[in-house]
Amino acid sequence: MRNCIQLSTLPNEVTLPAQHAIPCILMRGGTSKGPYFKMQDIPQDPDVRARVLLAAMGSPDIRQIDGIGGADTLTSKVAMVGPSDREGVDVDYLFAQVSVDKAIVDTSPSCGNMLSGVGPFAIEMGMVSVNGEKTSVVIYDINTQSRIEAIVETPDGVVNYEGNGRIDGVPGTAAEIRLNFMDIVGSKTATLLPTGKPVEVIDGVKATLIDVAVPMMIVRAADLGKTGYESAAELDADKDFFARMEAMRMEAGRRMGLGDVTGKVVPKMAMLAAPREGGSVAARYFVPHKTHAAFAVTGGLCVSSCVLVPGTVAAGIANRPEGDDCTVIIEHPTGLIDVAMTTRPDGNSVEIISGGVVRTARKLMEGTVFVPAATLTSTPAA
Repeated sequence: MRNCIQLSTLPNEVTLPAQHAIPCILMRGGTSKGPYFKMQDIPQDPDVRARVLLAAMGSPDIRQIDGIGGADTLTSKVAMVGPSDREGVDVDYLFAQVSVDKAIVDTSPSCGNMLSGVGPFAIEMGMVSVNGEKTSVVIYDINTQSRIEAIVETPDGVVNYEGNGRIDGVPGTAAEIRLNFMDIVGSKTATLLPTGKPVEVIDGVKATLIDVAVPMMIVRAADLGKTGYESAAELDADKDFFARMEAMRMEAGRRMGLGDVTGKVVPKMAMLAAPREGGSVAARYFVPHKTHAAFAVTGGLCVSSCVLVPGTVAAGIANRPEGDDCTVIIEHPTGLIDVAMTTRPDGNSVEIISGGVVRTARKLMEGTVFVPAATLTSTPAA
């Protein structure tokens, strides 16, 4: 026992490193995963908040060994939720993408997959009362300044996570959560087509710059020398491809009025190809410096809008569904995502009214994450 030190026997002058405890629930939301925090438990100052979240997730480190991050873009995400004082809204939601290998926390985009866990979390935390077999939770997305209705199964007065809902990219089944997106056009640029045109030419490549739920640059895979059916691993291995895409993304951000997007994750990117599995379009989504293993919900809304708006890069390769209420089916690396869209005619174009998707979520663990107390000081510790 000589190598064991009892804390009670430490000299009085020894001070153990202080840690700060933050309650959270670790949840899978859609095809993403991360901690869900009460907004009141996270510092409001952006710099302090960033240090706290980096410490909690264990970034920057490719293994995130000193935190609870999963060493992958899709598992290094954070949701912060709190009661809302906005009329007709139940809770506010702030999303943060925490870089795995860089000291960067980006709150400019949203995440529709993590959003699918917000309703269950709000009910679990007593922010929203159960109302029958299914409970509606109206969420205000701070990142995109938009509203989303989440319909959560709540039989017996509690959140139900078990069910027959299946989404590609997640093993097994779970209870369905319906997300109805409102106010989705112009999430960051206040307009559907920020440049006023359905097609721009960047580096000799035709691109649609569009903003529905998330600003995006969308191109045809063939125009970049790809088939559009590559796996995520195949695309991620092509460093020259990503270098060219990043240069194009920087120019797209400038043209969309987003300024210098260096170090930011918006605009996101996608490339399209003709469907070959019975869907509306085949697509690969980038986040933005890595290929999404499946497909983002917000990206699905934006790509679906690109399919429905005449004259975009989707014209001629996508199977455009008919009707004002239709479903766009996107083929992605691990399956399909169905996006229910509502539109109405607008001259020679269409107006995007709303979009909806079915997701699932699961509570994985509830407890406390610890971060060094120094991360909460106004200036970083030396």
